[in-house]
Amino acid sequence: MNRYETVFIMTPVLSEEQAAETVAKFKSFLKGKGAKIKHEDNWGLRKLAYPIQKKTTGFYHLFEFEATGEVVGPFETEFRRDERILRFLTTKMDKFHIQYAESRRTKGKEKKEVAAEA
Repeated sequence: MNRYETVFIMTPVLSEEQAAETVAKFKSFLKGKGAKIKHEDNWGLRKLAYPIQKKTTGFYHLFEFEATGEVVGPFETEFRRDERILRFLTTKMDKFHIQYAESRRTKGKEKKEVAAEA
C-alpha cells in the first residue's frame, strides 16, 4: 500500500451541496476500491493563479489516502470524466512528504486553538 495525496479544483458555479456531493462521489469511489482515507481537507473557494475555462476561482479539496497503485489510474479517469472538475493532481507521498503533511496539520490545529482562546 502506497500513500497518495490528491488535490482537485471544482468549478465555482456549484452550490455548497453540489460541491459536497462531488466530494462524496470521489470519496466513495476510493473506499469502493479498498483505499483508506487518512486525511481530508476542504480548502474552500479560492482564487486561481490563472483562468481555467474562463473561471478565476474554484473550490479546492484535498484527499490523503493509502491504496495500491492500480487504484490511481481509474481514480484519475473519474476526474477526467466529471465536468465539475477543473484540475486535479495526484502525487505519491514519500516518508518526508508524509512527515511534512502531518506537521502542517498539527500547526493548523495549534493556530485554531490559539484563535479560539483569544
